[in-house]
Amino acid sequence: MELTRYVSQNRMLVAVDCIIFGFDGQDLKLLLIKRGFNPEKGRWSLMGGFVQPKESFENAAQRVLKQLTGLENVYLEQLYAFGYPHRDPLERTASIAYFALIDIFKYEKQLSSDFHPEWFLLKEIPPLIFDHADMIEMAKEKLRYKAAFQPVLFELLPEKFTLPQLQNLYEGVYESLMDKRNFSRKILSTGLLLKQKQKDKVGSKRGAFYYKLNNKKYRNMFNGFLNFIPYPKKLK
Repeated sequence: MELTRYVSQNRMLVAVDCIIFGFDGQDLKLLLIKRGFNPEKGRWSLMGGFVQPKESFENAAQRVLKQLTGLENVYLEQLYAFGYPHRDPLERTASIAYFALIDIFKYEKQLSSDFHPEWFLLKEIPPLIFDHADMIEMAKEKLRYKAAFQPVLFELLPEKFTLPQLQNLYEGVYESLMDKRNFSRKILSTGLLLKQKQKDKVGSKRGAFYYKLNNKKYRNMFNGFLNFIPYPKKLK
């Protein structure tokens, strides 16, 4: 007799949750929405939903993100599978978490208001449903690890940016202060940045030169980036 399903096995639901980090040139932020159904309806949440029978985890994550925020064509990287038996009080549900890095201004026109998506500073994240706070903490640790060895944080920047903006980004990721001269020297020594003639004069009278990413060197160095994080001082 040919089996059509596994017998004597309990069923569980599978969901996906999307952790979206964004940078606005000054601060690193996290995108949250108001949950639209019970349990915990109306509370702040990551962008989540259930995987449908005929879709992959990756396709489910992209679909859920577009439905709940309007964001599409966003690169998502799988983080971890969260499967604590009682993480969802209603029914046994495992969640596959994904995270993404985006330039807030590049995607701001895509954001839909249907589920009240809002950007929060990492130090001002409100109470979240289920184990979403644990997901965010793991994503932050993964981001810090990757940023030390790969230039992934450039995905959060606009085409042109200043060194102060880049330092703000690294300090936001590591929640630490970095020495300005040491940071500039080490990042410029990588050869990843192309100095521009224009200056950003909004922040100071002298202004700060804009830089662009050297895309060819970026691709070549992505899997061999030196660890240049200069012993940051923890923020209080």
